[in-house]
Amino acid sequence: MRAAYAIAADPDDPRSALRVGERPEPTPPDGWVTIEVRAASLNQHDLWSLRGVGLPADRLPMILGCDAAGVDPDGNEVVIYPVVADEADPRGLSLLSERHPGTLAERVAVPPESLVAKPAGLSFVDAACLPTAWLTAFHMLKTRGRVDEADAVLVQGAGGGVATAAVALALAMGKRVYATSRDPGKRERVAELGATAVEPGARLPERVDVVIESVGAPTFEHSMKCANPGARIVVCGATGGHLATVDLRRLFAMRLDVLGSTMGTRDDLEELLGLLVSTGVRPVVDSTYGFSAVGDAFARLESGDIFGKVVVDLLH
Repeated sequence: MRAAYAIAADPDDPRSALRVGERPEPTPPDGWVTIEVRAASLNQHDLWSLRGVGLPADRLPMILGCDAAGVDPDGNEVVIYPVVADEADPRGLSLLSERHPGTLAERVAVPPESLVAKPAGLSFVDAACLPTAWLTAFHMLKTRGRVDEADAVLVQGAGGGVATAAVALALAMGKRVYATSRDPGKRERVAELGATAVEPGARLPERVDVVIESVGAPTFEHSMKCANPGARIVVCGATGGHLATVDLRRLFAMRLDVLGSTMGTRDDLEELLGLLVSTGVRPVVDSTYGFSAVGDAFARLESGDIFGKVVVDLLH
């Protein structure tokens, strides 16, 4: 079967470690099922894997990809939840493409409990965007950030998958949303979604109750200054640097919660799908590629110019 896979680790040129070609058919562990993949989306996790982060040499070659939607052996359309219980991992879990082959292939083996029914009104391309970035954003907002108690949300660094998802989801939940980006073009796109776009570090017209933080050191001081008393600053990454300076006086005086967040639960994914159906909100797709152009899809992701998700459509 066709697949996109890592053959090595290259921290400086990750795409040099990528290959697209034939791989053996899945050999499911007992009780697992094989899914016919219809669409898959890329994440920064895939580039980190090619750099060797979390993917040691003894697991190579490894089919990449965490996110996908497809069809199960009974003909049901499904979305794949990519988190797998894993006693060998210190976290007690792993993502597809870390210990088990990933979703950037014509077929992938998964445990049946990882399957969630795809709503009929949601395309395979849209559904494939959800299991990592959109699920992470949803969990940050709903569970960690308690956005139901909030009126206003700040999203730092809109453009990437998680931040753009957070903008769209917070708006769908009826919140006032502010979003930063260094790129004027991305600020225009944010405004088109319905958020108030501002330059990094700019003063907001109000303090916010929830901050979605994936940039890290360059924006963290601004995140704290923009927070209401009792606000939640939810952190899922540090793309701009992980050694942020924290003013502890502001932290305790304003009673701020700084919360780490990673992915979300299978129940979160089901709830996210329901939200998209009820509101009509759809994932922001930066670009879609056929499987023969997977290399171009990775180049697009690595460029940093994306706004939304990069998707591989296996039907084209």
